[in-house]
Amino acid sequence: MPGAMLRYPPGSLVILTGLPGAGKTTLLRRLYGLRGTESRPLTAGTVVVIDSAQSRRHWDGRLTWAPYPVRRAVVFVTHVSRIRRALARGAPVVAHNRGCGPYVLRAFAWLARRHGAHFHLLLLDAPAEEALAGQRARGRVVAPRTFARHRRGVERLLARVKGGDPAPATGARVVDRAQAGLLEAIVFDALPDEPARPARRRPPHAERIGG
Repeated sequence: MPGAMLRYPPGSLVILTGLPGAGKTTLLRRLYGLRGTESRPLTAGTVVVIDSAQSRRHWDGRLTWAPYPVRRAVVFVTHVSRIRRALARGAPVVAHNRGCGPYVLRAFAWLARRHGAHFHLLLLDAPAEEALAGQRARGRVVAPRTFARHRRGVERLLARVKGGDPAPATGARVVDRAQAGLLEAIVFDALPDEPARPARRRPPHAERIGG
């Protein structure tokens, strides 16, 4: 799959998700030059690249007084607010979000819809063993209970998408680690099939690169 590209309509919101350690941040660094030290979104051409870790770094050391659930909520609200602001400007957005639960995805679908944008999922499909190896390689290992929770959520989402149901997203693509390594660009020049609208009104479909 040399020279592989993913194409989306202009102004779309693309949420990159998958297991912790699957290689999501690695993909964003390779495609957009993220250094892993940013505390604010990065703009590459017209694309706004938003990694959830950017919001964590923004608040690092500033909320030491707050319990962990409060810190986590503040970081998530900051992350979503940055996505909202980029969509409000009409910019295409590629955002990494580790969580992929139904309520989180519905929130992203609502946010995209509110700004007339298409909402797409890009799922990085890595076996649990590879994801755990990726965590060890980066020197940051997720707690077993947390990893098990993410694994259940990702497996449910992958099963639905592979079965042809990307809702609440407009569409979804699944790539494994090898395919992600061959991906050279994500571009926003595709003609939409129809104007952006609630995902449930669109016929569900899923696509696999090279499949």
